Amino acid sequence: MYNGCNRWQVITRLHLVLSATIFLISCFSILGTGLTASAAEMPEIQQRGYLTVAVKDNLRPLGFKDTSGNLQGLEIDLAQRLATDLVGTKAVKLKPVANRDRLSVVLDKKVDFAIARVTATESRSRIVSFSVPYYLDGTVLVTKDASVQQLSDLAKQKIAVLNNSSTIAKVRYYVPNAELVGVNSYNEAREEIESNAAIAFAADASVLSGWVQQYPQYRLLPTKLSTEPLSVVMPKGLQYDELRRNVNQAIARYLEEGWLQQRSQYWGLP
Repeated sequence: MYNGCNRWQVITRLHLVLSATIFLISCFSILGTGLTASAAEMPEIQQRGYLTVAVKDNLRPLGFKDTSGNLQGLEIDLAQRLATDLVGTKAVKLKPVANRDRLSVVLDKKVDFAIARVTATESRSRIVSFSVPYYLDGTVLVTKDASVQQLSDLAKQKIAVLNNSSTIAKVRYYVPNAELVGVNSYNEAREEIESNAAIAFAADASVLSGWVQQYPQYRLLPTKLSTEPLSVVMPKGLQYDELRRNVNQAIARYLEEGWLQQRSQYWGLP
């Protein structure tokens, strides 16, 4: 079941674990790979007076365009708050980015960092650094069938899952008697449910929370099947220590103050 207080306590604990892990990985990467970090250092950022941040513009409620074409969402709020704390002004240049480019834009010095629904993983941490998690994402299920209230109600039912996704193993573990229906997109999953070819769809909470906002006849089941930290993507290299430290300290403070929890709830994130 979702538990707001426990979830945000977990984020704080993850901060300590990830900080230590990422520091060690960074040291080994600097010594062993010869990778050149590529983004502005903290003094340069402060001198020019603004941040450049890669974000999503098509992923409600993390980063999306409203009816007026303005960027909104939890990650947009975070980018603007970091600009205020790191630079002393809300000045921030938001650059929409495709999923495939979320890491490369940091490595290629096109942005200072990325806040674009990136899960902190060990493999990714070999080429970039990750901040303290600002949100714990994870696999959930969405349905519009009123008879489905908990996972046990899905036994022997058809559940849509994205083909070749890690979600498949999680659903098989928690609902072993369910029949999985492979789909290639979120739109296809909705078509399967609308045509009664599936009763539910399993995917990331950050995405499906936007789904239920767009289609209010749907709702999320109150059980998360996994926990995956979303973090700010930053460059490696000792010259970026101050930038990473400032970002981490700021996010840790937002967690302690409850600001990130409040903004997550405001945007309808579970």
